[in-house]
Amino acid sequence: MLTGFFAGFSYIFKGFSLISEKGVRSYVVIPLLINIVIFCLAIYYGLTQFSGWLDSLLSPISWLPGWLEVGVQWVMAPLFTLLIVVVVYYSFTIIANFIAAPFNAQLALRVEAKLRGQSVEAIEDNSDFMALTRRTLESEVKKMIHMIKWLIVLLILTFIPVVNLVAPFVWLLYSAWMLALEYADYPMSNHNMLFKEEINLLKRHRTASLGLGAGIMLLTAIPVVNFFAMPVGVAAGTTLWVRRLS
Repeated sequence: MLTGFFAGFSYIFKGFSLISEKGVRSYVVIPLLINIVIFCLAIYYGLTQFSGWLDSLLSPISWLPGWLEVGVQWVMAPLFTLLIVVVVYYSFTIIANFIAAPFNAQLALRVEAKLRGQSVEAIEDNSDFMALTRRTLESEVKKMIHMIKWLIVLLILTFIPVVNLVAPFVWLLYSAWMLALEYADYPMSNHNMLFKEEINLLKRHRTASLGLGAGIMLLTAIPVVNFFAMPVGVAAGTTLWVRRLS
């Protein structure tokens, strides 16, 4: 189990290496620029709203005796802070990925060709940009619907007193899984896999997928490095596809 998790996590480092490769790096520019703009907006928005969100999340424990409330806040405040960071960055990641989806699909094609030592045409019979754009955006919509269904459940959980104490851990697990789905989808979609088939395939390699998602989630939390999270995530997700899923 841990072997699969760390293997998935290690693909992040492979992703950094791949995006600098000849034949790949020119396809990194547009996703990188989109990610920089979106993440700058996320940082600004998160900083302006942080205090209000943290107070709201901690308010359900205000009925506790003073000494106990302070103790619980001391434990829970860092976890809820992490929760806020994950939710904000993850939400803006969804927006960034939707905008950059066609370019990410092109990047995934080039990365897979590099990993397999083949031409792009050998991997994708129909690499026409408009056809690829249409198929990729359709896949993005399906991913968003899938994510929103579980997002509603988690939001309800987050605001239920006492129960919401486990919310940060559930959010981390949810975010890692959804990020794995987000980035592994590009190479799978390039091979015309159905969305349900993608989910089932990731479930069969659950620990490696969670390792990949955890690695991408860590990237999004590191200032400056998070600008590279999208292209690195695409390259790492494609590596997961080539090394394990396919």
